[in-house]
Amino acid sequence: MDTVNPPATLCRLDDLPEGEAVALDAMLPEGEESLIVLRHGDAVRAWLNICPHAGRRLDWAPGKFLISRGLLVCAAHGASFRTDDGECVGGPCRGDRLRAVALVVADGEVRLAPGG
Repeated sequence: MDTVNPPATLCRLDDLPEGEAVALDAMLPEGEESLIVLRHGDAVRAWLNICPHAGRRLDWAPGKFLISRGLLVCAAHGASFRTDDGECVGGPCRGDRLRAVALVVADGEVRLAPGG
């Protein structure tokens, strides 16, 4: 009999600071990746911590991200991404977007979405 493993828990919702981005490691189908995780109230969004411009991480120090005027800013080249959909609206990769990673919040836990 096959069993389905529940989605991996990344953290508790209460552990995420409101309006700030944090880096969390997650095991995705293609391997372990660093994620940018951002909380707004009970909603949580995540993207791969990889800038589409040069393939570098966006954090300026491990797990520390710059958010300015509602935009997530890449520390390497200053690309600016909207925090609602990850689209680059300024800098060298304008029009590209961060690769979203689907999450769910259940029982106060932030988890990878099934199949994601």
